[in-house]
Amino acid sequence: MSDAALETAFTKLVGVRHPLIQTGMGWVAGPRLVSASANAGALGILASATMTLDQLRSAVREVKSRTDEPFGVNLRADAGDARDRVRVIIDEGVRVASFALAPSRDLIAELKDAGVVVIPSIGARRHAEKVAAWGADAVIVQGGEGGGHTGDVATTVLLPQVVDAVDIPVIGAGGFHDGRGLVAALAYGAAGVAMGTRFLLTSDSTVPDAVKARYLAATVKDVTVTTAVDGLPHRMLRTDLVDSLERAGRTRALVQAVRRAAGFRKLSGLSWPQMVRDGLAMKHGKELSWSQVLLAANTPMLLRASMVEGRTDLGVMASGQVAGVIEDLPTCEELVARVMSEARHVLGTLPTPG
Repeated sequence: MSDAALETAFTKLVGVRHPLIQTGMGWVAGPRLVSASANAGALGILASATMTLDQLRSAVREVKSRTDEPFGVNLRADAGDARDRVRVIIDEGVRVASFALAPSRDLIAELKDAGVVVIPSIGARRHAEKVAAWGADAVIVQGGEGGGHTGDVATTVLLPQVVDAVDIPVIGAGGFHDGRGLVAALAYGAAGVAMGTRFLLTSDSTVPDAVKARYLAATVKDVTVTTAVDGLPHRMLRTDLVDSLERAGRTRALVQAVRRAAGFRKLSGLSWPQMVRDGLAMKHGKELSWSQVLLAANTPMLLRASMVEGRTDLGVMASGQVAGVIEDLPTCEELVARVMSEARHVLGTLPTPG
């Protein structure tokens, strides 16, 4: 069966060869991984939340120097400098803007007016309905199996629910790593799948080898959900550090959070007032204490310790449950080719009606 059989509303919308997305993972989805994903025919998404504005512009230009294929940039819609980051995306001619939280109607309109495809990530049907009504071009739906901040509804329940609720392309995320999963998502009505952990575990990923080894050694039971990092459900590998964070008292956790907040402020280039504004945006609509808001600074710094510095003893490792079934480190080109080959094979073996 040819790849024409796997052309979807998503591939047509974005202009990529395959209905696959490499998600925007902080400290992981940099220019090397994004360009490798794009050159393999998937949509690579550059993670910008851990970059300054100047670093973002430089990273976008580096990706453009490495590939002529479409790619995207992921950003936080609630960040104080979100509009400045949108301007970088527009000025640099980036094809896709993806969002970890629902962007405002005005932000969507600004991007669409500039010809940028807007693809927010959501974890509930009502959020998909909202962004679709505001003009989003497509939506990534992450079920509870996904890594990082996640919900408690399984992808197999959430994905078809959202497909039935909106008229824009829906991309499934959470639990996908091979061609069988892609075919299953297409059967549910999705236009493709997004994968984070699977692309993290490639040879093109800059994550240190010792950290990749921890992922490869994990079983499905070694991946847990905890609120100890920043007060919100976060799926990651179960480690001694995660256990210690869960045992830490409120005062000790708060002191650690203040220290890490200062470190993140220096790395991100954000001022204290900007970080306070971001905290207010994060608190809005959620039952979070101010100590939990401050704990949010734990996330980028603890992730950096592992994903950049290789310190699995001092950092956390965001992970989808699929880490427990991944056993190798292919290149992005090998991974994408394998997924598509498996998908074609599965489609070819399905019984036909009649």
